[in-house]
Amino acid sequence: MPPSAERKPTASSAPTASGGVQSLERAFDLLERMADAGGEVGLSELSGSSGLPLPTIHRLMRTLVACGSVRQQPDRRYALGPRLIRLGESASRLLGTWARPHLARLVEETGETANMALLDGDEVVYVAQVPSRHSMRMFTEVGRRVLPHSTGVGKALLAWAPADEVRALLARTGMPAATDRTLTTPDAFLDALVSVRKAGYATDDNEQEIGVRCIAVPVPDAPTPAAISISGPAGRLTDAATDTFVPLLREVARDVSTALATTGTGSA
Repeated sequence: MPPSAERKPTASSAPTASGGVQSLERAFDLLERMADAGGEVGLSELSGSSGLPLPTIHRLMRTLVACGSVRQQPDRRYALGPRLIRLGESASRLLGTWARPHLARLVEETGETANMALLDGDEVVYVAQVPSRHSMRMFTEVGRRVLPHSTGVGKALLAWAPADEVRALLARTGMPAATDRTLTTPDAFLDALVSVRKAGYATDDNEQEIGVRCIAVPVPDAPTPAAISISGPAGRLTDAATDTFVPLLREVARDVSTALATTGTGSA
């Protein structure tokens, strides 16, 4: 959410245009800004990005610290707190539950294993999978974490991120080679992301595991960066199969996006 020049400090219980409570909306906005900043920020940074006055931010952060959602570091900066971990894990499981019917459609129409993955910090985490019915099939454990540079979903998740942010992420994680096809330099990876943006989909061509190919697309307008993919033996996921399956992947990604939006707008 971009800063708003028209945002004025009012009573913390004042209703907003959406019918919600302003203090709650502001608190969650600050948590999201902290996550965008890498999980740790100072009050002046939050004030600059949110447009809120320092006294308001200080009051909200004190409340979040008391709740365990934020903790204050020795240098007086604020970091996301451990109490959020359980919420995040539960939300990830629910995302997987909502996505499974759509992944099942992918398996039905492509015959290959279908996955959903999120970008969690600097890593890709798989939150849902529906396996292929083939005896030779790919299997990735739900909850598995991988580095993004060697996966199709990783490329799909990062393709539209600013190049300097991608370089910073790769500097933090390193780019170890899983196979001799893995991209191991930032320039090569960024060139691959250019191709993903042009094509609208990403591939992992024997880069994570020899003999395995993956096709992935981002989920548009997801509440957190998300991608879906199909994976299978390279002999089945050929270039011709890719041309056939990409439109289906895009359609299913839009359906997943709609499902998440619908789920998020239920009334109490």
